[in-house]
Amino acid sequence: MTTPLAEVAGSNGTLRAFLHGLPGVDRVGADQRAATLGTRSIKTTAKAQALDAAISMVDLTTLEGADTPGKVRAMCAKAVHPDPADPSVPSVAAVCVYPDLVADAVAALRGTPVKVAAVATAFPSGRSSLEVKVADTALAVAAGADEIDMVIDRGAFLAGDYLKVYEEIVATKAACGRAAGAQGEHGAHLKVILETGELATYDNVRRASWLAMLAGADFIKTSTGKVSPAATLPVTLVMLEAARDFRDRTGRMVGVKAAGGIRTAKDAIKYLVLVNETAGEDWLTPDWFRIGASSLLNDLLMQRQKLATGRYGGADYFTQD
Repeated sequence: MTTPLAEVAGSNGTLRAFLHGLPGVDRVGADQRAATLGTRSIKTTAKAQALDAAISMVDLTTLEGADTPGKVRAMCAKAVHPDPADPSVPSVAAVCVYPDLVADAVAALRGTPVKVAAVATAFPSGRSSLEVKVADTALAVAAGADEIDMVIDRGAFLAGDYLKVYEEIVATKAACGRAAGAQGEHGAHLKVILETGELATYDNVRRASWLAMLAGADFIKTSTGKVSPAATLPVTLVMLEAARDFRDRTGRMVGVKAAGGIRTAKDAIKYLVLVNETAGEDWLTPDWFRIGASSLLNDLLMQRQKLATGRYGGADYFTQD
């Protein structure tokens, strides 16, 4: 941890030494702390605020082979006005689609605050050449994507080829800026998916988090949603700790996205408590914390309606995601 950060990526050896020099994660302690925080009870006004905050942090997602432009347009309409009968419901943070559907999402969301995120870099496996990954990213950003959700090469990471993973993140980050040059000076934000369900240990999750942040990630993300387990409270705790410690050391803030398997309002609120108690209030905004989900939004809306009226809407009250 005493190595200057500017030097750690000089070789695979220095990068390995830095990452393996990070403090180890106490698995039992992490599991117990996450479980304890998950029992926190939030009531009345605080619960109403938490539900709206969770809605505003959702990346409403469809990543199926059967996705169509019509499905994406319908999802975008829901993202902007989750409950058309209640204009007080906030918009979600973003919609997340495959790159070939970015243009449809951009057209549907033009003039709204909702961002367009695209999965790229041979999602979900990450098994392709760097040239293909960079081209995949550049095409998505050229089509108007505001955010790119890339996947790391887990095989390279698990084999200890940390420099390869680092260089792929750096190259993808550069592609986010290059492709957007004609549209704006900032380019697309980069979310780096660790696919924590394949990383085996919490120590690896911490190392992958630091590796992604060192390479320039704007967000670190738990999962693709295609591997089980996906997001869990302990894994997200480890990633939040890494983001907090990274800011303490560098002054740069990196967001965290939990994705996959978060389906109920109760679960979403557990994550908000975890964020507040681990990283702090600074992360409790859509700019710094996201929840990637497809079915969560409906349960958030149902719980919001229950809190306001005392009764749940019928099963067909809200559109399907």
